[in-house]
Amino acid sequence: MAKHDPNEAPPPYYSVAVHTQPPLKPHEEVVYGVGPGLTPPTRPHYIPQYPPPVVVPQVTQSSIPPRGKRRRCCENNSQCYGGSGGVLLVLALLALAIWLGVRYGTRVATVAILHGDDDDPISENQPLPEYDTCPNNTVQCDAISDCQLGTDETNCVRFGRDGSLQVKTSQDGRFLPVCYKGWDQSYADQTCAQLGLRQSYFTKAIQSQASVGLTVTSRSSLPIQGLVNVSSSCPDQETVSLQCMDCGRQQSTSRIIGGSKAKEGQWPWQLSVHFRGSHVCGGVMISPDFVLTAAHCFPRGNSLALSADNWKVYGGVVSLDRLPQPYLVKKILLNENYNSQTNDQDVALLKLTSRVAFNDKVQPACLPTTDQRFPQGTKCWTSGFGTTEAGSDTVSKDLMEVTVDIISREVCNSPSVYGGSVTRNMLCAGNLDGGRDSCQGDSGGPLVCQGESRWYLVGITSWGAGCGRRNKPGVYAKVSSVLPWIYSRMQRERP
Repeated sequence: MAKHDPNEAPPPYYSVAVHTQPPLKPHEEVVYGVGPGLTPPTRPHYIPQYPPPVVVPQVTQSSIPPRGKRRRCCENNSQCYGGSGGVLLVLALLALAIWLGVRYGTRVATVAILHGDDDDPISENQPLPEYDTCPNNTVQCDAISDCQLGTDETNCVRFGRDGSLQVKTSQDGRFLPVCYKGWDQSYADQTCAQLGLRQSYFTKAIQSQASVGLTVTSRSSLPIQGLVNVSSSCPDQETVSLQCMDCGRQQSTSRIIGGSKAKEGQWPWQLSVHFRGSHVCGGVMISPDFVLTAAHCFPRGNSLALSADNWKVYGGVVSLDRLPQPYLVKKILLNENYNSQTNDQDVALLKLTSRVAFNDKVQPACLPTTDQRFPQGTKCWTSGFGTTEAGSDTVSKDLMEVTVDIISREVCNSPSVYGGSVTRNMLCAGNLDGGRDSCQGDSGGPLVCQGESRWYLVGITSWGAGCGRRNKPGVYAKVSSVLPWIYSRMQRERP
């Protein structure tokens, strides 16, 4: 996909050059490369330019309000407020939200009423980001949900090197390893199910030098943070290694450096995400129920783009000419911390309506561990159906792959590259000499790096300038930075 030069803020990647399509007329339907008298093409041609939501004026009991005015009615519909009355109501709601924030120490704030950028209004039909309500005496990771949405209990589990299970408890406040003594398959299944990953795949004992650990003490339906106690040491210094899924494995391993068509089974976690029948973005399978993609694929100012019914996901695809049965989307989960101006934390999750059956062509990528590092110079791979030439207005019908090198953030933020636009939640990959870039990938698609025996999802294709230009590598959302958000949302939406 073509990329555009950044001005004040870096633009997102798009699956085609958006400026090649003329602007829509009012109420005009989006046409995907189809003109009068032409048959539909075998692959999408233009990126969907989502039409703005249409606000239908409401009719009062006695008259039609002036155009452009909106009204709010009382619960009994006997009295309606417009003009200054509506302003007073909004101010009252703002005051109530602020009072709740002060009284209960909540994160509710004014975003519950006014959301989005000043120039990016939100339709009443669009889902607002979820900010939880928590009392002042909330205790995190004590296995008791104090907050309305339970967020105080959703960032209590993480994984370290060799799959080391680390749990945070209210007793200590630190993430500590779990002692292997007393651990068994039922604890493993319960922990993975808690994270929204249904059941465990493999668990074993590993050696640990940690001076403090957590011992399992009881069996109940409580989350794992409520089933352990702090211990001065673990017997035999053995701690738990847990893997919830068999992930990051390829069926086909033959690759050509520099960019080429991918083979079936080569990148089995690669997905094609379609809006109303047309490929728009890439996605990555990370579990049987969840897809990770880019937040900018779902513009906040358009209710159609935020309706799950308008999206379908295809797996095991190496050609858009041969699409299998799609996976349906149940819910779009946008990262509340995504900044559309800077593209910081540009990730979203799609929860599917039913679990995916994995096979040779469809497999999940492994999420990175908390302490996993891929230093500058590491050779990684990106893939997708994006354009293969800068300025092209057509996506590739074939899944393309290209190898790219990890570039340090210091280098990427130098004046000759991106001049400070790369946050610590992003990473760069490509070739500073140009030529190899994620222009051959796709927004929301994967940047994967190989560990000892598995492929790990290191980045999500996000933005860049040009395509394969010198000193303008691709920029990706850094998956390790958003792991707490990913696990938190999967846990809250677990099947």
